[in-house]
Amino acid sequence: MSENKYRPIRDYALIGDAHTAALVSSDGSIDWLCWPRFDSRAVFCRLLDKDKGGHFRVGPAERRAAASRAYVEGTNVLATVFSTDGGRFRLTDLMPVERLNRRHEGEDIASHYRVIRLVEGLSGEAEVEVSFRPTFDYARAEATFQPYDGGIVVRSGREALALSCPVAFSEDASGGVTARFKVASGQRVWVALTYFAGDESAPFPAPEFDADLELEQTLEYWREWSETCTYKGPYEQLVRRSALVLKLLTYEPTGALVAAPTTSLPEELGGVRNWDYRFTWLRDSSLILYALQLLGYHEEATDFFEWLDRLCIPCGNELQIMYRIDGGSHLPERTLEHLEGYRGSRPVRIGNGAFDQKQLDIYGEVIDAAYLYHERMRRPVRPELWDTLRHMADQTVARWREPDHGIWEVRGGPRHFLYSKLLCWVALDRVVRMAAPGGLPGDVSLWERTREEIRRAILEEGYNEKAGAFTQGFGDEALDACALVIPQVGFLPATDPRVLSTVERIRERLTSHGLVYRYLSDDGLPGGEATFALCSFWLVDCLAEAGRVEEARALFERIVGYANDLGLLAEEIEPVSGELLGNFPQGFTHLGLIRSALHIAKAEALGPEERAETQAERAGRIEETGQVTAATEGRTRRAR
Repeated sequence: MSENKYRPIRDYALIGDAHTAALVSSDGSIDWLCWPRFDSRAVFCRLLDKDKGGHFRVGPAERRAAASRAYVEGTNVLATVFSTDGGRFRLTDLMPVERLNRRHEGEDIASHYRVIRLVEGLSGEAEVEVSFRPTFDYARAEATFQPYDGGIVVRSGREALALSCPVAFSEDASGGVTARFKVASGQRVWVALTYFAGDESAPFPAPEFDADLELEQTLEYWREWSETCTYKGPYEQLVRRSALVLKLLTYEPTGALVAAPTTSLPEELGGVRNWDYRFTWLRDSSLILYALQLLGYHEEATDFFEWLDRLCIPCGNELQIMYRIDGGSHLPERTLEHLEGYRGSRPVRIGNGAFDQKQLDIYGEVIDAAYLYHERMRRPVRPELWDTLRHMADQTVARWREPDHGIWEVRGGPRHFLYSKLLCWVALDRVVRMAAPGGLPGDVSLWERTREEIRRAILEEGYNEKAGAFTQGFGDEALDACALVIPQVGFLPATDPRVLSTVERIRERLTSHGLVYRYLSDDGLPGGEATFALCSFWLVDCLAEAGRVEEARALFERIVGYANDLGLLAEEIEPVSGELLGNFPQGFTHLGLIRSALHIAKAEALGPEERAETQAERAGRIEETGQVTAATEGRTRRAR
């Protein structure tokens, strides 16, 4: 199959309802959607196989039509304007969110979900095409089509999709159905797709909904959520859009966050580095929560820590690096051999074989997020959460000397990675800070002694005089962008000579066109990858905190210049072509954007960081700039 049959990753928009999310192309085609959850089996997967994967398109029948699109301000509702030879019309896409507060009211989650698409004529008369071809279970399951009063229902086992549309459909050559209609200026036509799950022998319940009401409620929800953002500094619109992206990655019923809503989008075209990111990494979630809390979103952190409580880590359950969004711990990795992969990039994977890797940094990520949360909210630590954090601290003491697989989940065997040791230091530093003022139970003196032991080891074994840098692992010379995090976690200030030297060595040896690779050393897998967007933002942070604000701004603007027309970024950026690669949109990338904008704002107002600061201390300093409003215990979000 020719790779040019695939749309660029940057061509897609994201809509969602905090249960799942869909990718919508600029020509109005939904090419990726897993229902009813992020990690459910896909019902549309043309993103991963142009011929076998299904789609749901509402767009101009005239394929040469021009398109322009934007999110309705302050929302995750997408509006695309198509201009054809005959006329112009607007397509508004959304997934209704009126059900989102049911978990908090003690009600059951809805048994069905919906995509709503509104066609509105703007001028002249345009012909609109609706093309519908679901392919259940990643295009592995059979389906039957049958008409009903008001549309078409498609059944596959216990699942069903009801397409509601006031026009007649006919079968097409792809195995789906197609309809066309004309829309004149001032006309409005609703097209809706409703997902059902239940007994396959039960009679089909025709969907009942008020599309105008669902649109109104959804716009209101997103606007109220967006208005909660307390940031008023540089790059404000980019920051707000990134926050809305992160909210779309939240699974509302449990409070878990997915790393990305997709699987197997390649880090190298035609390569094998294609992973399933539709799960909750403790690391990713903790960093995302850090970014959201700095913007005033604290209830997401509350929900996540409640989800963490339910994992019952102190009960003896082994801590994993990632979980299913419902808290499940088994994520076996399988390949879908029948799918060719995005632009021929195989294998296509579901599940993630790294779920049982040992990655010691997760202790520090989680404890640091909890420390920030309680410092910002001025709340006492709940006993249940403290039991979990204390258990993590004790595990850090017992295990920090062990090799692990590191933050990048390398598959070439465990090593003594610098980043893992650094975050073990963070774990103990933060738990000591939390325990001491309130007299929380725990062996604080042991935590303090071990913290200092780890610090000495990092300074003596993690910094390589020959390389002039903190390196990837103890005793080696390979560079890793993770070393850029050293000042961000408060281990050393950004102005420390060893940090400054590390920054320069990374710029010399790990960058292309200013963008940063994670590392260039052997990791046990064939092929390579593009530059890693989060690492590029880490470099922005280091430059800003060292007082090199103009350089930081220039690099920041270079990175965000690779975003698509909607401000969305993938995991990686090919530095020569500018192509977005990897899963999309990526939570890591958007949290990096938020943090870098805040660090630039802080550096512009307060100058370079002369002493090491924790992220909680840095958050307080950012508040000093007046560009972020301080958090208060009583402030609640109206959108709930």
